[in-house]
Amino acid sequence: MKWTEPGGKDSDRAYAAARKAYGTIGVDAEQAIERALAMPVSLHCWQADDVQGLERHEEALEGGGILATGGYPGRPRNGDEIRADLARALALLPGVHRVNIHALYAEPEDGPVDRDALRPEHFKRWLAWAKAQGIGLDFNTSFFAHPKANDGYTLAHPDPAIRRFWVRHGVACRRIAEHMGRTLKSPCTLNHWLPDGAKDSPADRWGPRARLVKGLDAILAEKHKVSRRWCRDTVEGKLFGIGSEDYVVGSNEFYAAYALSRGIRLCLDMGHFHPTETIHDKISALLCFHRELLLHVSRPVRWDSDHIVLFNDDVRAVFQEVVRGGALDRVAVALDFFDASINRIAAYVIGARATRKALLSALLEPADALQRLEREGKGAQKLGLMEELKTMPFGAVWDRLCRVAGRPAGAAWLADIEAWEREAIPARSGR
Repeated sequence: MKWTEPGGKDSDRAYAAARKAYGTIGVDAEQAIERALAMPVSLHCWQADDVQGLERHEEALEGGGILATGGYPGRPRNGDEIRADLARALALLPGVHRVNIHALYAEPEDGPVDRDALRPEHFKRWLAWAKAQGIGLDFNTSFFAHPKANDGYTLAHPDPAIRRFWVRHGVACRRIAEHMGRTLKSPCTLNHWLPDGAKDSPADRWGPRARLVKGLDAILAEKHKVSRRWCRDTVEGKLFGIGSEDYVVGSNEFYAAYALSRGIRLCLDMGHFHPTETIHDKISALLCFHRELLLHVSRPVRWDSDHIVLFNDDVRAVFQEVVRGGALDRVAVALDFFDASINRIAAYVIGARATRKALLSALLEPADALQRLEREGKGAQKLGLMEELKTMPFGAVWDRLCRVAGRPAGAAWLADIEAWEREAIPARSGR
């Protein structure tokens, strides 16, 4: 199929008509485009290589609570190829972006370095690349896929020596994140996610949580002298996952309370809740008490999982809540999904474009008018307007956003993906 880009006079006329249509309900499409382009979205490096990382622990259990399924050809073999693929994806994405790195993507030059001994210089290639790209970096502790995480516990482990190892890892990651933020003059979000939990019926749910509190407190201790201006500590809860189907130490309730009591940020991951549970209602509830949230945009299917983000009702509802509450400056947005069954760069582009589409869609909603109708008791008018919004000419505004950003509109970006496949897959497959 020939992938062509909508453009020319027909596209201009379609946008002019769309702008007029939105104007009749009090929405400025130009302003919505400007605001949607300005919101940073952080791309996750681990989609590029199926969460493999750049270290090798033969004695570590595969994944450690994380599993990317599929074997699509062309997976990057090293850090340079990961960064090349990220750059290719960024060239197809409109708007401001960042890149999110896990600690297991370190590149020490003098041989392997264990995770408790990681230093900022082990990420200098990432920093040089980010400077060249003109983007900020975010960072993540890696409490999984390591010999000291094989039995499912890290900071909540009953063995003090293993807990001390992971505390040192957390402290090392805070120093790395601070260095990244300070060097790039852009605060670095450091997300702490732990897989700690039990597969079946633990007899003691209290002890691990008490140990986790102490471990996190030890990582965040002021004696480490890490600037919170440049390192933005965030904790991420979970419902359940591989190997922790019955009990997760760091549940959403645990971390909501911990973050609030310690003055750090809470992360809501869309893929880490019950399949019948969505996060959009939690945003207004939590922001009554928390100053900020990190939103991991993902797509759950059946149970705890991270599928490629689509422009669906769930992701649209998340951004509707943020925009309706005037909270765009109180949330940070990052992607978190991994799919090894399709072209990995295409997965980035599909998910990131869907996320920004949802943001734009929310900004094209007459939130003030809807809320006024509700206050006036005009429920039928409110619901009727919400329904009419679903058939507004959104696509023409999205195409305009892409052209304003100098990125391909419509499905034209797929031509670049197919060109990459012709170039890169044979080279990476040794053919």
